[in-house]
Amino acid sequence: MTDPAQANKPAARPTEPWSQRLIRTLLYGRNVDRAAKARARVGFAILAFAAVYAVLAGRLVLFAVGADSHGARHTASQDAIATARPDIIDRNGEILATDVKAPSLFGEPRRIIDKDEAIELLTATLPDLDTGEVRDRLSSRKGFVWLKREITPKQQLEIHRLGIPGIGFLRENKRVYPTGNEVAHLIGLVNIDNQGIAGMEKWLDSNGLADLHRAGFATDRLQKPVELSIDLRVEHALRDELIKAKEKFHTKAASGLVSNVRTGEIVAMVSLPDFDPNNPKEAHDPDRINRLTTGVYEMGSTFKAFTLAMALDSGKYDLNSMWDARGPLHYGKFAIHDDEPKGRFLSMKEVFTFSSNVGAARIALSQGVEAHKAFLRKMGQLERLRTELPESASPIVPKRWGDLNTITISFGHGIAVAPLQAVMGIDALANGGYLIPPTFLKRTEQEAMAIAKRVIKPETSEKMRFLMRLNAEIGTARKADVKGYYIGGKTGTAEKVVNGRYAKKKVLTAFTAILPADNPKYQLLIMLDEPQALKETYGFITSGWNAVPTGGAVIARIAPILGIEPRFDLPPSDRLILAASRTTQ
Repeated sequence: MTDPAQANKPAARPTEPWSQRLIRTLLYGRNVDRAAKARARVGFAILAFAAVYAVLAGRLVLFAVGADSHGARHTASQDAIATARPDIIDRNGEILATDVKAPSLFGEPRRIIDKDEAIELLTATLPDLDTGEVRDRLSSRKGFVWLKREITPKQQLEIHRLGIPGIGFLRENKRVYPTGNEVAHLIGLVNIDNQGIAGMEKWLDSNGLADLHRAGFATDRLQKPVELSIDLRVEHALRDELIKAKEKFHTKAASGLVSNVRTGEIVAMVSLPDFDPNNPKEAHDPDRINRLTTGVYEMGSTFKAFTLAMALDSGKYDLNSMWDARGPLHYGKFAIHDDEPKGRFLSMKEVFTFSSNVGAARIALSQGVEAHKAFLRKMGQLERLRTELPESASPIVPKRWGDLNTITISFGHGIAVAPLQAVMGIDALANGGYLIPPTFLKRTEQEAMAIAKRVIKPETSEKMRFLMRLNAEIGTARKADVKGYYIGGKTGTAEKVVNGRYAKKKVLTAFTAILPADNPKYQLLIMLDEPQALKETYGFITSGWNAVPTGGAVIARIAPILGIEPRFDLPPSDRLILAASRTTQ
């Protein structure tokens, strides 16, 4: 029977486990009503969902933005930084080559959802893209592929608007040449990876820049500009006059060079036709080679300067020594003629001013074959000339050098040298007798003398300056005698070899000038390939009618730039140059 007292007591609650009681107390506290519990639970759920969505949103943002700059882009950006190059400037600080930032297009094949759609959109925006090549690249398993290097900002914007996942951009260093064609053959160019492949650009890579790239130190902040010996003002004037001469005389090519005879610095160098290094495709044209270093040519009568210097330096002959030029010089079945025979003995001075082949041949024979070879070797004409420019050619020298070779080489036939090589030798004849290796970098006179080698006596150099000045006064270089600048010069006309024979109507004309002749500072070389006869040249195609007047026009423009002050009413060469010489007329 139930106890009434017990029946009136409330039913006991089920015992709550202590763990649940602890959690409830921590979450809600003691004596909290059910409504508060409900609100707390809803708030907790909201916070949980918010946290989950925040994580998802953050991951999406990182995936969309961070992937381009951290993963594949990180590796590629290291390459872009590694290919940063120093500026190249002329001797006055004018920029000849510099880096700019340009966007490049890349893809991440693993991230592209619809490859067909991506290919269609990209090729529609960039019509020059090859569809097959793009498909191959985007179908690869690589994490990163280049699609197009160096696109324009407008193209970048158009592709960005397409919103294709897995397609991105990377800002790379792009080489630009503000002066265009002006110094193309000297500067050279780079490939798509900003690596030098020609000219001074290639020299930079082979002289430490490539090592810096590999070590990761070749950044924009660590590189000083490379200062060249070139004067852009002189370069422009020389190129302008050569363009005019090429058009006027309808030549195949034209080239020119200005050298500092005291330092060996090349102040200007032009070879036409040239190219724009901003358009690398032009550089592959075989007709656009640098004819001054890569080409080798028979230099014609300019080589007579070496022949006479050899005889004068021997001490056996002087300026009044006489040579038999009464008729052709016969050697076996060959006969050497003068273009304008005088039919008499000629003095050393007349051999030079009349440019006598017969006289030059007799002078060389008087020295002998071995002495002739030794002198030309000493003057740097028989071995390949090495400069900073990687493009250079070895001279073509007779394998078996006999009397006949000495005869023809005495007046510039039978041996072919790089024009820069001949310039180096003429510099030595004019500067007091020092052979100085040419350079395209700035160099002081003290630095030049430290590496110079004496090759002829000072008095021989003085006599050669006299002969070159005399040639401008009364000889074949008269048309280049710009008043006030007291130039000296030597002409040369070499018949070109066609099908194994010399062609009289196809010639290479050359003119080398020193200024001023009494105390030379600079040498100018002008070369015209196959100039044509004009009415004003009276049908002649020799150097005196084309290369010489071109040289005069160049001198008139560059002498003031080079700081050479005009001097008037100067005495003739015998009194100004030979006044202190022990051997006079």
